[in-house]
Amino acid sequence: MRKALVVGINYYANGGPLFGCVVDACDVKNALERNADGTLNFDVQIMLATSDKDAVSKAQLKEKVKALFAGDSDIALFYYSGHGYIETTGGYLVTSECPSGDDGLPLADLMTIANESKAKNKIIILDSCNAGIAGDLAINSAFAQISEGMTILTACGKEQYASESNGHGVFTALLVDALLGGAANLMGDVTPGSIYAHIDQSLGPWEQRPVFKTNVRNFISLRKNFPPISLSDLKEIVTLFENSSDIFELNPTFEPTETSYSEENGIKFKILQNYARVNLVVPVGEEHMYYAALNSKGCKLTALGTHYWNLVKKGRI
Repeated sequence: MRKALVVGINYYANGGPLFGCVVDACDVKNALERNADGTLNFDVQIMLATSDKDAVSKAQLKEKVKALFAGDSDIALFYYSGHGYIETTGGYLVTSECPSGDDGLPLADLMTIANESKAKNKIIILDSCNAGIAGDLAINSAFAQISEGMTILTACGKEQYASESNGHGVFTALLVDALLGGAANLMGDVTPGSIYAHIDQSLGPWEQRPVFKTNVRNFISLRKNFPPISLSDLKEIVTLFENSSDIFELNPTFEPTETSYSEENGIKFKILQNYARVNLVVPVGEEHMYYAALNSKGCKLTALGTHYWNLVKKGRI
């Protein structure tokens, strides 16, 4: 069972309205709810505050957080987009009614609820100012306290602001892009680690810096996308390359435009060209696979290709 609570708060009774949080929350819900092939992924509950009629209070948010992390689900994922606040006592998620920032839900409470959860994987994603303090023992501490199975991903450090651009949070726009395939591996899986890498590479050193904290033995997939290469073709890598250091010899019989073309070799060449497209192989002595075949050269595995060769060889794919 995979559960997600997605929260977006634009409305604040005491000033400081936001404009992109509700849209961001809806985008995250849509990305999490189903995999690329339409199959169910997360059972998502969403809380949106657009006006005083649907304001989200501290009490409501805390009860929903407790419900999310109750039980022993495979994944319990919490996403929040709204105002964040920090002071000497710690960080807060600011809810609609708060007269001041420290009246919001303390991040310490959120972490206590999540840390005590029996869920196998706990994911906390925060797109709010100062969110990087989540999980820290104290505001000036260099240490974090997170239970096994916990992953925290935040838009910025504890002393930074989370930016908006074109009506969306900068962080969440990258998060959604990552979930929809931008951070997928060759199996189509998107993990918390690949999401962080995608966001980290997309933001420059002068921009807000995402924070990633985790205590897991292995990463789980948060969404399944269409893989760029079929599993059956990927598994052929150990047949085409008996050893990972081999050079696969090519010649004109592999190229369909040549009179000496062999259909059997053509099938192999199509797979090899797919490998080249996703950087599993590179031609040897030529710039393109076509010329490697035409001029009787070859191709070899890249470092990435060797990695996937080992995975297939060991039966891990």
